[in-house]
Amino acid sequence: MALPQAMMEQRRRFPMADIREIRQAGDRTRLALLAIALLVVGSVFSMLFSVTTGASDASILDVISNMAGSEAALSTRDRIIIFDIRLPRAILGFLIGASLAVSGTVMQGLFRNPLADPGLVGVSSGASLGAVAMIVLGGGLAAPLEALLGIYALPTAAFGGGLVTTLLLYRIATRHGQTSVATMLLAGIALGALALAVTGLLIYMANDQQLRDLTFWSMGSLAGATWTKIAAASPIILLSFTALPFMARGLNAITLGEAAAFHMGVPVQRLKNVAIVGVAAATGASVAVSGGIGFVGIVVPHILRMAIGPDHRFLLPAAALLGGSLLIFADVLARTLVAPAELPIGIITAAVGGPFFLWILLRQRSRLAL
Repeated sequence: MALPQAMMEQRRRFPMADIREIRQAGDRTRLALLAIALLVVGSVFSMLFSVTTGASDASILDVISNMAGSEAALSTRDRIIIFDIRLPRAILGFLIGASLAVSGTVMQGLFRNPLADPGLVGVSSGASLGAVAMIVLGGGLAAPLEALLGIYALPTAAFGGGLVTTLLLYRIATRHGQTSVATMLLAGIALGALALAVTGLLIYMANDQQLRDLTFWSMGSLAGATWTKIAAASPIILLSFTALPFMARGLNAITLGEAAAFHMGVPVQRLKNVAIVGVAAATGASVAVSGGIGFVGIVVPHILRMAIGPDHRFLLPAAALLGGSLLIFADVLARTLVAPAELPIGIITAAVGGPFFLWILLRQRSRLAL
């Protein structure tokens, strides 16, 4: 029997390897569920490891005992270090790692290519521009907005910058319903360069105190993590996560193309709108409180696709768990490698993610015609 015309068209347009990959995804369901269960355990361990690593000699058992109600398990000094400094840092690191990893997974599924990542295609640069504008202009032109939004001013400004960049990127790279990989990457480089140019102009206008803050912030760090920052960023990140269960089926279908997804009953345009806004919100909130942290969004999805397959029903929650855990471990390295000083966490993620990205590029260039 001849295949329907639409399926023939999809077979011509997309490599057969992609279709076989999707068909085989169901064979990895048990493996995916097991991996998610292990990642949950790993996430808990990473949090405990983070809060008990450093100058304080409190052990994991001491922290667990204190959380269970035993006040004698920790001294007053240790309680301050763990619950006022390290625990906010671990929670914020997990939220940021999860948001960046999930954002990368959604962008790769939406654009149907393995190189999409908020940091590589200019979204993070746009979010940084919004955050820097709020920091530099907060005492002048943006003062009314800062007074109105309070602690949410910085995440909102970063969200706005990331959203504008994402919308422009999608508009430039998509034509007749098809997204060009080469156009997307080149447009992302151009938009990122433009955002960096405007950011540089704002930095030139900054005073000495703002310059010191911006220099360390631009390299990415969790050193300033506080419960206030968690209160500012977590509602935006968690609200973005609420849309994930509703996007998984659509992202699976859109892998075969927007036309095929539409004929399968997926509201393609609504899916794109939700995905773009969600990625911009999560990335913007993360950049606002931590600065630029790259490569998490491209490394984590690829590790998981090789391990559990491309099914977004499992890929999205697994990415959140693995991304959060990896960023916590990167933060532990950042604050222990050169102790008592501290490396910016962006240096750690770039040192690991840069070679990994080159490996992905070399591995995929024949399929992507790059």
